[in-house]
Amino acid sequence: MKKIIVVLAGVLTGVCGWAQNNDALKAVADAAMEITAAQEEAPKVVKPNYWTESLKTNIKFGQTSLTNWAAGGDNTVTLQAFVDGNANYKKNDLFWNNRLQLDYGFVYASSKPILQKSDDRIYLESKFGYKNANMKNFSLSVNYDFKSQFNTGYDYLTPSVPADAEGNVPNLNDLKHKDQVKLWKDARKIKSGFLAPAYTNLAVGIDVKPAKWLSLNIAPVTGGVVIVRNEVLRKNYGMHLKDEYIDADLSNVTADDLGSYYKSARFEFGAQVKADIALNVNENFKYTSQLVLFSNYLDKPENLRVNWDNRFDWKLAKYFSLTLTTNMIYDDKVMIFSEKDGLTKQRVQFKESMLFGFTWTIASKK
Repeated sequence: MKKIIVVLAGVLTGVCGWAQNNDALKAVADAAMEITAAQEEAPKVVKPNYWTESLKTNIKFGQTSLTNWAAGGDNTVTLQAFVDGNANYKKNDLFWNNRLQLDYGFVYASSKPILQKSDDRIYLESKFGYKNANMKNFSLSVNYDFKSQFNTGYDYLTPSVPADAEGNVPNLNDLKHKDQVKLWKDARKIKSGFLAPAYTNLAVGIDVKPAKWLSLNIAPVTGGVVIVRNEVLRKNYGMHLKDEYIDADLSNVTADDLGSYYKSARFEFGAQVKADIALNVNENFKYTSQLVLFSNYLDKPENLRVNWDNRFDWKLAKYFSLTLTTNMIYDDKVMIFSEKDGLTKQRVQFKESMLFGFTWTIASKK
């Protein structure tokens, strides 16, 4: 079309050359030239995109069924889901990295006729920083993170079965299903809940990147708040007594009522070191790890709070993978009861999970 217009404009211009007194033809030639110029528009300027986003979802399912199995065991069903979302901004010397990780899973076992939570985590990280050409392997940064869980978690203790009318104690597994469920629910102890606890920190420091796969965040100025919304759990997570009860005699207060005497939030101020590893062994195998150490200047700074998460992802096919995760926590403020020794004290917390499932990843291109 453009070529036809150009040819037409040339023809009309030539006609105008020997018919200069013909104003009508000259006007047509001028109009044709304007149309041709309009066709030669400058290309649109593409605005730069300073954001990169990615979203990874993972759903894993497991099932075991036993029929007349001599070795014994439980019929089980497990389901876990994982979401990992990233949104990162980079413009000139400024960057802003955001990551949200969500985990949830449950397991059902025939020996415990209750749906039990196996995974539950909300973890948000946001880092704003500055780095210019003169800052080779480090940058200035402000790091915010929030960690909690979705809903209530329990420790399922073995229930005691009451004697029947004749004084005999029946076997737990011989009871009706609804009676078993009631006994298990009555025996369980609450361990966590939404915002019970929740950890939030704001850390000011520097990022050091000695290698492509390793990043260190050193923050000598870190302020945080620990929140325990559930009154029953406040003492177990080291919350402080309310000011009016510091010198009060609480020996006659029942365990169920004791939590109301404690504060729902605790301020912390200290130093934090965070190490992140992201290692791609090959296109099918990836290892990520995060170790966080925190020292509270205000209360026993020598007692470090430790969080260490590891994740191994092995891609077996386009949409299927095998994932192994481990999580280790030590916090001297957290008191944990164990049936093995009957004591409530500080303990190392450890969780391991390995499942096969469906994986789907979406990533934007700059």
